[in-house]
Amino acid sequence: MCGLVGYVRTDLPQQAGEPLLRAMTDTIAHRGPDAEGLWAQTGIGLGHRRLSIVGLADGQQPMLSADGNLVIVYNGEVFNFVELRTDLESRGHSFRTGSDTEVILHLYAEYGPDCVSYLNGDFAFAIWDQAKRRLLLARDRIGVRPLFYAEHEGGLYFASEIKALLRVPGIEAEIDPIALDEIFTLWAPIPPRTGFKGISELPPAHLMVVDDHGRRIERYWSLDYPDFGETADARPEAEIADELLALLDDATRIRMRADVPVGAYLSGGLDSSITTALATRHTPHQLSTFSVSFASAEHDESEFQQIMAEALGTAHANVHCGTLDIAQNFPQVIAHTERPIVRTAPAPLYLLSGLVREQGLKVVLTGEGADEVFAGYDIFKEDKVRRFSARQPGSSFRPLLFKRLYPYLPNLQNQSAEYLAAFFGARSDVLNDPLASHRPRMRSTAAAKLFFSGDLRATLGGYDAAETLLGQLPEAFARWHPQHQAQYLESRFLLPGYILSSQGDRMAMAHGVEGRFPFLDHRLIEFANRIPPKLTLKGLTEKHILRKATEHLLPPSIGNRTKQPYRAPDSQAFAVANAPDYVRDLMGKDAIAATGLFNPAAVEKLVAKAGTSGVDGFRDNTAYVGILSTQLWDRTFSSGKSSAVRVAAE
Repeated sequence: MCGLVGYVRTDLPQQAGEPLLRAMTDTIAHRGPDAEGLWAQTGIGLGHRRLSIVGLADGQQPMLSADGNLVIVYNGEVFNFVELRTDLESRGHSFRTGSDTEVILHLYAEYGPDCVSYLNGDFAFAIWDQAKRRLLLARDRIGVRPLFYAEHEGGLYFASEIKALLRVPGIEAEIDPIALDEIFTLWAPIPPRTGFKGISELPPAHLMVVDDHGRRIERYWSLDYPDFGETADARPEAEIADELLALLDDATRIRMRADVPVGAYLSGGLDSSITTALATRHTPHQLSTFSVSFASAEHDESEFQQIMAEALGTAHANVHCGTLDIAQNFPQVIAHTERPIVRTAPAPLYLLSGLVREQGLKVVLTGEGADEVFAGYDIFKEDKVRRFSARQPGSSFRPLLFKRLYPYLPNLQNQSAEYLAAFFGARSDVLNDPLASHRPRMRSTAAAKLFFSGDLRATLGGYDAAETLLGQLPEAFARWHPQHQAQYLESRFLLPGYILSSQGDRMAMAHGVEGRFPFLDHRLIEFANRIPPKLTLKGLTEKHILRKATEHLLPPSIGNRTKQPYRAPDSQAFAVANAPDYVRDLMGKDAIAATGLFNPAAVEKLVAKAGTSGVDGFRDNTAYVGILSTQLWDRTFSSGKSSAVRVAAE
C-alpha cells in the first residue's frame, strides 16, 4: 500500500511538472515512508510514495515496462499476483521483478483496461500508455483504496488523498454544502462527490480512461443478488457452510502474502476472531494481534479480546483509549479523514494503527465487511422486525422482538414496550419504500441538521440526499429480497464511504499501516450474495451461516456472541473539564458564526447542555461531533477563508 499522484495537462512542461509532483507526494509521505519516485514528460506526470510490502528490493515506482511504453503508479495489493504471473508467463511474458506492480503492467499489456477484471485485491492505480497516449485510472471493486481527481485549467490531476490535490496552484479547499448535507444524513458523501467542491472521487469498481477522444468513466463490476423468490443456492446448509469456509480460508491465505510480517486486528467480536484464527493457519510464526480497549464498559471488549488471544496463542498488544485521548487526537483524525464525520469511532483506530507501527509491523488483517456480506448489523434485524410488525400488527410477539433490538443501548432498552412499538413500528405501505430499511437511521442522523444555519439551509434549497441515493439504485434493486436490498445499501454506500474510508484506509495509512480484508474478497461476496437470506439472518441471529462454518475455530464465548457494533465515546470525549483548548475555541459562538455553517445560538445551547459530561441521545451526539469535526475541517483545509462567504455566494 502506498500513495500516488499525477496529472495530464498538455501544456505543462516536464520542468514545471516535477516540482509539482514532489510537492504533491510530500503531502502524503505518511502513506509511503519507505521510498519515493517521480516520472514526468511534457503533458504527463506520475508520482509515488512507497510502503514496501511485496518485492522489497525491486518494486520501486513509478515502474516502466521493459520497452518503456507503459508507466504505472499503484497503491494497494493484488493478492492473486502469483497465479496471474504464472498465467502471463505461459503467454510469453518475462518478468524483471518479484513485485505485484509489474504483474499489473503485463496484465494491461495483455488485456488493456479489461485487466482490472482479473485482479483480486485492493487497489488504485494509474497507467500511462505512451503509444496510445492513454491514461487509465482504476479502483478496486469495494472501494478499499481511495482515488480522487480534479479538473483544473484544462488539466486532470489525481491523487490518493485530497490534500495532495490542494498543492496544485489554483485548486483551493472549499466545503461542498451538498456533501455536508449528505454527511449529516448518510454519514458520507454520495460518490463521486467529496467534502470538497470541485474535487471528485473515482467510485469503487470504476475505471477512468483519458485519451485523445476525451475522458470517460465506466463501471466494471457491481453487487448483484438473486430475484426475490429465486432459489439461487438450494444445497443443504452444511454444504454451503463448507464452501463458505473454503472460500474464506483461501481469501485469508492469499492476504497473508507479503515479504514482511502480517499481523491482525482483534476486536473481540466474531469477525476479526475468525480472520485471526484462519490467519494462524497460514503463518509459520507466532501471529501478532492488536486491540483497542476503553474505560467505559459499554464500549470495552477487552475481556473477549484476551480470551481469543489466549486461545490462539498470539503475541497480543493493546492500546487503551480514554476520552481525553480521543479529544487530543481528533484534529489529526480530521486532517486524515479529510471530511466532517458524525462519530468519533475513527479516533481509537488512529491510535491502534500507531500501536501497530510502534510494534514494527505495517500489515494487518481486519474483519471489516462480514456485517455487510453476512447481514450482521442491527439495521437488518430492525428492518425484519418492522416488516413482521407491519404484517402482524396484533402479534403478541411484537414487544419481545423490539426488546431484542440494540441490546447494547441501555437508554433504548429502558423504554416501555409501547414506546418501542411506536418507535420501530411501521405501516406496510411505508415498507414499499426502496430505502425503508435505512430511513430510521437517516431520520435520526438528519435530525442534527436542526443546527444548520439559515444561510446553509438557503444554499441547500431543500436538497434531499435520499432522492440522490434513490437515483443511484440499479434497475434490478426492486426485484431483490428486502434483506438483500438493505445489504446492498449498506455495502454500496456506508461501507466504502465511511467504514473503509474514515475508519479504514485513512486511519491505518495515517501511520503507514496497510489493512487487508478477507471478507471483502469478491469471490466470497459473489458467493455469499447467492445464499438464501434465511441462512444469513436466521430468525434474529445474525451471520448464522458464518457461525456454522466457523464454530470449530472459536471458543463458544466468542462464537456465540451477539453482535456488538464498534463504538466510541462521542460528545463525552470533548465535554470534559480538561478538554483541549481547540474544543472551546471552535465550538464558541464567534467561531461558529465565522464559518457560517451552523446556528451559533443553537450550538451554544448544545454546548451548555453537554456541560462536562456530554449529551445523551443519537441526535445531540451526532450534532456535537458533526459540528466540531466540520469546524476542524474548516480550520485545517479552508485556507483561512470564511466558509460563510462561500456558502452565501452560491
